[in-house]
Amino acid sequence: MATTRHAIAHWSGDLKTGGGTISTPQSGLMAETAYGFNTRFGDKRGTNPEELIAAAHASCFTMALSNALAQAGHAPESVDTRAEVDLTLDGGPTISAIRLETRAKVPGIEESRFRAIADDAKQNCPVSKALSAVPITLKAELLG
Repeated sequence: MATTRHAIAHWSGDLKTGGGTISTPQSGLMAETAYGFNTRFGDKRGTNPEELIAAAHASCFTMALSNALAQAGHAPESVDTRAEVDLTLDGGPTISAIRLETRAKVPGIEESRFRAIADDAKQNCPVSKALSAVPITLKAELLG
């Protein structure tokens, strides 16, 4: 059984002066959200592919980590993750690195066990698997 989600992208014009919109009709979260050269490389308001990848990766990893901790008998009180996606332009645009930084409050777990579970979640969340061609690092901090 598969779950399918979709998004719709529209673009008009050339790369530097054109622009586009992204919509997510199933959730309604984005409705013709602007994206373009200046939202990707400048300071114009809107989104860009790297930000969307970061959001997808942060949320997927956080869910995977929370689930893995709970299955190991250590349901987390909270997990917060930041994902950073680097776009390198040398030799042509390439997503060159992803950094995950997570902070979790997990009662009753040892640091080494937490780290092992976090590393496994990094390797096995669906978005990490999809992005496996990109180097992904993880900084995991156990709180309190």
